[in-house]
Amino acid sequence: MDYLKETEKYIISKGVIPEEETRGLIVYSADLKNGDCCLPCFKLSKVMRISPVAIAEKLKASMTDLPPFVEKVESVNGYLNFYFDRAEVTKEVIGSALKRGENFDPYPQNGKTICIDYSSVNIAKPFHIGHLLTTVIGGSLYRIFKFLGYKTVGINHLGDWGTQFGKLLTAYFRWGEGEQTMDSLLELYVRFHKEAEKDPSLDDEARMWFKKIEQGDKKATEVFEKFKQITLAEVGKVYDRLGIVFDSYNGESFYNDKLSDVVDELKRKGLLCESEGAMVVKLDEFDMPPCLILKKDGASLYATRDLAAAIYRKKTYDFDKNLYVVAYQQNLHFKQLFKVLELMGYEWAKDCIHVPFGMVSLEGAGALSTRNGNVVKLADVIEASVQKTKAIIARKNQDSPEADFIAEAVGVGAVVFGALSGGRIKDMVFSLDKALNFDGETGPYLQYTHARCCSVLEKGKEGEAEFGDTDDETFALVRLINAFDDTVLSAAEKYEPSIISRYLIDLAQAFNKFYIDHRIISDDTKTTAARLAITRAVKNTLKNGMALILLKAPQKM
Repeated sequence: MDYLKETEKYIISKGVIPEEETRGLIVYSADLKNGDCCLPCFKLSKVMRISPVAIAEKLKASMTDLPPFVEKVESVNGYLNFYFDRAEVTKEVIGSALKRGENFDPYPQNGKTICIDYSSVNIAKPFHIGHLLTTVIGGSLYRIFKFLGYKTVGINHLGDWGTQFGKLLTAYFRWGEGEQTMDSLLELYVRFHKEAEKDPSLDDEARMWFKKIEQGDKKATEVFEKFKQITLAEVGKVYDRLGIVFDSYNGESFYNDKLSDVVDELKRKGLLCESEGAMVVKLDEFDMPPCLILKKDGASLYATRDLAAAIYRKKTYDFDKNLYVVAYQQNLHFKQLFKVLELMGYEWAKDCIHVPFGMVSLEGAGALSTRNGNVVKLADVIEASVQKTKAIIARKNQDSPEADFIAEAVGVGAVVFGALSGGRIKDMVFSLDKALNFDGETGPYLQYTHARCCSVLEKGKEGEAEFGDTDDETFALVRLINAFDDTVLSAAEKYEPSIISRYLIDLAQAFNKFYIDHRIISDDTKTTAARLAITRAVKNTLKNGMALILLKAPQKM
């Protein structure tokens, strides 16, 4: 039950204060000594033209028939404080949580489709640490919306088009024919740029090879297709470790035969005009530079392909929302893209949403540059995290048959949580040492708390729980358990998985305080049953919450 909304409904039903002005004002009390939730009456004072104290008193006087979950109401200095019947609320919250079982069922299908464009790796280039945020933010949003009943379509818009592939083919045919790996392809790409500084004619040769790819030349396309398979096999290993899935790998090249229709439509609708030999859509009246559609030589650009992709996705999936999880440096590109779609008359342009995020770097690593070969591979970061976890397990003398599983779950989880713990728009410097801290606000801390719950439940004997008087620490934990669904909905509305990360940390900290302050298993069978029920509710909530942010939940650590 959403106790804030139920309290809001109750207050509105009294007819004392304006309904529209009341919505969203009720909040949980920061200090439980001042009630469990409260209505600050200060904003209402401006509308009703009486003091906040008078409003609170007037409301209290009207409340002669309290809801079953409310024990008493107090008016204090312009606040209306509601004190819940904690035994009743605890019984309802924990009972509901336990009915959901260990694995929460997703919401019923809502008939809506959401496309999520994320990760979008470049063919023949290493999957580096810079791809971490788009991959895990998009992967988490995919799980969140699926849990909420959406049909989710995960799209890996592969970077598989452009003159850089002509450069790679030039390097391949000059210096690298034969079997290749991702590492050797990177070496060829770096070598091309070094050699081109000495021999500029290599750039002409690269343009020639890319033109052959465009024309469907058998030799060029066969080699290029081989590079794609090498890349997808390599990045697939990382996706498997992260728990990332996609429903489409349609990249830039997929839209090659759809671009002329987009250009023709722009011409037909009078949106395309010439500018210094190039074809653009002018956006001056919207305080944006022109959106470049075709270069002087007639070549397409990112915007051309993204227009074709958006139109294709709408026709294919009939999406209700179309998300692009792409770094904030592309803010202008997406503003232009969505505005051009709107000018083309597509009402659904408003459903296209850019989900920006900050930059990520590795502590101690310099700037990333594929061209110079200075790349920190994401696979290496994940493996280093797993190996460090193994070393920690070994130091603790845990000779467990599950050691490898635990090290994998914790090591990978540390990397993922490190990326999802802060607001997505912030730049982040990733530190393995900080991410693997079992005591800080980290992935391992959440997983350890889950394992602690499992250990307690293994030792205790569960039974019919009876909830009597509930102290502040326990009730704070109950309130958090009850906030799971609202938290997930908020994360979806704001496209912000870190809201769930923060919630899970709060839940884990509240449980650990509960664990330290209360003896869960005692001679009092009724108290033991109640506290074990709360422990199981926490365990299940942690497990399901962690799943939404791509973390596994080991039972032992």
